Amino acid sequence: FLPAELKKASKRVSCSKRYKIQKKVREHTRKLRKEAKKKGVSKRVKKDPGVPSSAPFKEEVLREAEQRRLQVEKKRQAAKDERAKKRKKEKEPASTETEPKAKKLRKDEKGKRSEKRTATDKSSKQFLCSELNKVIDASDVVIEVLDARDPLGCRCPQLEEAVLQRGNKKLLFVLNKIDLVPQENVENWIQCLQKEFPVVLFKASMQIQDKTVQAKKSRIVASNQVLDKSRAAACFGSSCLTELLSNYAANTENDASLKVGIVGFPNVGKSSVINSMKGILACNSGVKRGITKSMQEVHILKNVKLIDSPGVVALPSNPAASMALRSLQVEEGQENVMDAVRTLLKQCDQKQIMLQYNLSDYRNSLEFLTLFAKKHGYLQKGGVANTEHAATVFLADWTGAKMSYHCVATEKSLPAYLSEAVVAEMQKGWDLTKLQKGNEETLKGVKFPNKASSIGFTSKGPTAGVLSVIEDKPVATATETDTVQKKPNKVQFAVDISLSAASADDAYDFNTDFK
Repeated sequence: FLPAELKKASKRVSCSKRYKIQKKVREHTRKLRKEAKKKGVSKRVKKDPGVPSSAPFKEEVLREAEQRRLQVEKKRQAAKDERAKKRKKEKEPASTETEPKAKKLRKDEKGKRSEKRTATDKSSKQFLCSELNKVIDASDVVIEVLDARDPLGCRCPQLEEAVLQRGNKKLLFVLNKIDLVPQENVENWIQCLQKEFPVVLFKASMQIQDKTVQAKKSRIVASNQVLDKSRAAACFGSSCLTELLSNYAANTENDASLKVGIVGFPNVGKSSVINSMKGILACNSGVKRGITKSMQEVHILKNVKLIDSPGVVALPSNPAASMALRSLQVEEGQENVMDAVRTLLKQCDQKQIMLQYNLSDYRNSLEFLTLFAKKHGYLQKGGVANTEHAATVFLADWTGAKMSYHCVATEKSLPAYLSEAVVAEMQKGWDLTKLQKGNEETLKGVKFPNKASSIGFTSKGPTAGVLSVIEDKPVATATETDTVQKKPNKVQFAVDISLSAASADDAYDFNTDFK
């Protein structure tokens, strides 16, 4: 027979008793404070007044005090390190020499892997260029995605030339974001571009969900379910492009699946085109530029495989407006957002900008951003307009699929790397009649903006890109090292002060403050 466990006494107290205790504690602390006040004892540590300004040799005194403080700090740190070493030795059960060989090998392998990870920086220009070249080499057909708002500015002559030089590769244009441009402008651009390469009109869907999200939604089917037919969710041109590629793959003698590389500048909609054709979120995409860092293969059909690629790296020698829209200088911190907004505003008509954003007259870009921030509620403490955040939002609107602006289509002669024979070769193998019909259907389906509501933008022409980057480390020459060594440690004042022997000891040395 086991005795029943004794229950612990309850700590519950009546309210009157609890309040009484609290009152007594308050009285006691008050009493202690009064006594301390009478004695002149206070908890506050008196602030060090420091060396007064009128004191002689103030700089020397301060310097000595700083040296003493550093010595004390050094001793304290050394003692701390010694204690840490002792603790480590005590904790270690056995020395590393007694460890088995297999364990040592595993550690070495882990170290090598971590070194490799740090070595390959995925955001470097060299890595991005190598990934883009891999995509071009692996592809049978290369699709250059162009933003319909500025198709000429989205073209990269170096990229097109590289594709043509590789041989046995087809080049195709996909004119994306056509819902942000007036219909007349789109039709003019088709006529200009199809003189060089076949053009497919496209409008990517902006509301494609992940496979798991779609599966969860499909389980719960509401009785009054309404299909999402909004402007952002709609996709046009996907069936036309898929059919065009599948027909080309069927006509080729090769049994392997057709590899199609999707290339272009950042934020033209490469990943969105792949997601729209696949029907699910296969590649990461968003408003932020430069999300795709490496090549990624996506199967859309049995005989067609799409390859996503990072954006083309723009040359710094391009015009400022082209760099603001096509490069990643703002994201990398090489260019200020405010400067990018200033260059974009210079390319547009001020009245159109005022009407588009419903703002009053402004004198410069800073005043425009202040008005823009106040209207959208981007305010800091004290109601000050957050112009930097406003500039980021403005730039995201222009690079993303939100702002409607257009460039006038101009007919130009063929570039140096293109000839009529090459153009004829590029248009072979494609079903151009079906392509024309598909484009006509896309034009009928898409809801285009009115020309009056779209901002006129002056294009700066094709944007030059980089396809290979060689990072050379600068080697210091013998002359450079000599000059570095010869630099004096002190700052010498070229002032000739003649002093008598009597007053030489009391004189102030100008070099003491600059040791």
